[in-house]
Amino acid sequence: MTEIDFYVLKDKASQAGMQFTCRLAEKIFKEGHEVYINTASEQQLRQLDDLMWSFRQGSFLPHAVYISNDPGTTPILLGHATEPDGPSDVLVNLAEDIPAFFSRFSRVTELVSGDQTQRDAARTRYKFYKDRGYTVRSHQL
Repeated sequence: MTEIDFYVLKDKASQAGMQFTCRLAEKIFKEGHEVYINTASEQQLRQLDDLMWSFRQGSFLPHAVYISNDPGTTPILLGHATEPDGPSDVLVNLAEDIPAFFSRFSRVTELVSGDQTQRDAARTRYKFYKDRGYTVRSHQL
């Protein structure tokens, strides 16, 4: 069954969430997993794509923007509102809604940052997972 982790950031700035997403993707990659990052918008996807090239000096995150029906060989894929083909290892969800395809991943990570509206949406997602019997962990950062 899919395991769910919520990462709650104290810093509510959107840039803090993007930086954390890069660090999280780097950690997942270094542990030998493949990751699909589901962004909240096309704009966020482009910002994250740019940031992954420069978020930390000396880092390298092999990533690509996901194109439908082309799973490619990149261990970090970025997408928006598109179900990826291929591996179903780790899903990082940055969207306010739960993607319909979440349960095919062995692990889902949810990022909680931003304003009160975004935090309320995260509470709704947390309740959704708990009500359906998923193991949910919360990490205060």
